[in-house]
Amino acid sequence: MRQLTLILLFLVSGTTLLAQNSPDCRSAIPVCADAPIMGMAEGRGDIDDFDPEIILETGCLEKGSVANANIENNTSWYVFRAGTGGQVGFDIEAMPLPGETTITAEWDFAVYGPDVSCSEISSGTATPIRCNYEVGSTRFTGLGVNPEDGTVGVPSTTQNLNTYDEWLEVLPGEVYYILINNFSNNTDNDPEEFMLTFTGSSVDADQNNALDCTLRDEFLGLDIKACEGDPDIELSALNSPAGPNIANVAWSVDFDDDGTIDQPMGSGPTATQLTVSSPNSGRYFVDITTNEGNHYLDDILITFYGLPQLDRVDLLNSNLTLDPDMNNIEVHVDGTGDYEYAINGGEYQDDAIFDDVPPGINTLVINDKNGCGTTEPIEFLVVGYPKFFTPNNDGTNDTWNIRGIETLNNPVVFVFDRFGKLLAQLDANTAWDGTYNGKPLPSSDYWFRFEYQEDEDGVVVAKNTKANFTLKR
Repeated sequence: MRQLTLILLFLVSGTTLLAQNSPDCRSAIPVCADAPIMGMAEGRGDIDDFDPEIILETGCLEKGSVANANIENNTSWYVFRAGTGGQVGFDIEAMPLPGETTITAEWDFAVYGPDVSCSEISSGTATPIRCNYEVGSTRFTGLGVNPEDGTVGVPSTTQNLNTYDEWLEVLPGEVYYILINNFSNNTDNDPEEFMLTFTGSSVDADQNNALDCTLRDEFLGLDIKACEGDPDIELSALNSPAGPNIANVAWSVDFDDDGTIDQPMGSGPTATQLTVSSPNSGRYFVDITTNEGNHYLDDILITFYGLPQLDRVDLLNSNLTLDPDMNNIEVHVDGTGDYEYAINGGEYQDDAIFDDVPPGINTLVINDKNGCGTTEPIEFLVVGYPKFFTPNNDGTNDTWNIRGIETLNNPVVFVFDRFGKLLAQLDANTAWDGTYNGKPLPSSDYWFRFEYQEDEDGVVVAKNTKANFTLKR
């Protein structure tokens, strides 16, 4: 049964520069360059944006020699889409706590893109293209040039003490994620504010369009790929262009994403937040009405993926058919995830078809590229014959027979030399050791005829094939 919870929150009015925070990548706040953004880093968030084993392998996120830095304890995520091409940077300015003059925050950042997903960031498939986790002596960090001391950004290297990285060179339509982290409070959840201001030649030339401000119309965020069992996803109407001017909020959902609304999810002037729980995939809609009767609409597709489940392995071709003379298989998975496959400990591939698979027992591993899990090795059988064997008593390939012969009906194998002399007759319980009348036969090619039966639509059909293999000594 689908279960969703509607959480009612009162919208609090505020200034033009609202302190915003989203500690999870999947709910990153859409921003553009038309005004400075008052941000806040508070709390760890609901999910792990970084695999703890991968995070130490992702460039500056190794955190230099400061092993106790927790980059997910006080973080904030933003996302922007380039509106024009050219140079883009930003300044992150540390702000004092309310009523204080002393700055205690130590801000760090990482930038991901272009056009990567949060699941790629989490799995380590995507690594930062700009970042800085150095100890700073100024209240500024970012991309480009430090406005306080004129220091020019350079690629991050451990202990270079430069808090600025290089400008981005962006193309229109590219999407980038920004992670901002408060290092000084990495062991507690005390919120602190910062000012985020976008800079660069493209921003100077056209501040309103350098970053695509229509992305803010997608105030629910970009589509989310999540895993079954993940924590709840909070959808918020508070970041819409309506700001505090809300008369009503109405939520609805199309579970199948087929263009038909399945049910309303709640409404009211205080219904500014919706909680989506696993495994309720669907496209969620919100309609915000202002006090003047204007509407702001947005929708977001949320897809929950489960652990991959093998449906079956189909044998497309066997070397017993001789056309082609190889074993080809196709893997079928029960699920709609984005999968990759590996057999017998090899490299992953996106294609579910494998060519020239060895006969006999093989192992298959299926990995969900959204980060939702990897199967344990799964055994599958390919009925076929080995092209050679080596009867030298080393415990490997010492005998020869059809692999998987025990799964067939009434199988029998006849082995011949190149002159057609019968050397051995085999069944599911026997194998040839390369001898005749107890004497070892020389290295050479030998021939076999394989006979068995198959049930085809209730009719028993006799099958046979002929081929050769090699004895090597």
